[in-house]
Amino acid sequence: RAAGSALRREFIEQHYVALKEANPGFPILIRECSGVQAKLWARYEFGKEKSVSLHNLTVDEVAKALENIVKGKV
Repeated sequence: RAAGSALRREFIEQHYVALKEANPGFPILIRECSGVQAKLWARYEFGKEKSVSLHNLTVDEVAKALENIVKGKV
């Protein structure tokens, strides 16, 4: 486990269950991968995709990035 990914793991540990319980139909895929920077991807209608880097973000910043991408503010 890379030290740099600790904050993203912390976000998942703290928020994943509550996020899924509040949004049971919201598709979430979490993939473990080495040698790449963490990104948050969203796929919208008509195949449109957006991504946000999660590199060096705090737990709260990851939550805000998720909120923004869900609302289409990215």
